[in-house]
Amino acid sequence: MVVNDPATVRELQELYPAYERALMENDVATLTRLFWSSAHAMRFGVGENLYGMEEIEAFRLARPSAGLERKVTRLDVVTFGKDHGSVTLEFERETGGARVRGRQSQVWVRFEDGWRIVAAHVSLLG
Repeated sequence: MVVNDPATVRELQELYPAYERALMENDVATLTRLFWSSAHAMRFGVGENLYGMEEIEAFRLARPSAGLERKVTRLDVVTFGKDHGSVTLEFERETGGARVRGRQSQVWVRFEDGWRIVAAHVSLLG
């Protein structure tokens, strides 16, 4: 297995900004499309554990769309073969006049219809 095949890394580096834009714009349709449409998909957030695409999409539709802006301070892509990869990042955002730091990790898998996030985790640093 090849770790960090340059072409595969480039694919995820080019795809991830679409996720980040959709997140900042609360583009639920794009966020939903980028996740694996399966009961096995999962997303663990700051205050929620979501199992399956239905729960993930319901969360996205119900969350407030204001105050989503953040600055990515570190982004790493690691790929395993041509069909598996991880995207991890650190971010900062202003909340209530205070700077909040956090981190995010995603596991991406290439399916017949393209790359999808199969698992994600977001947490804040104390």
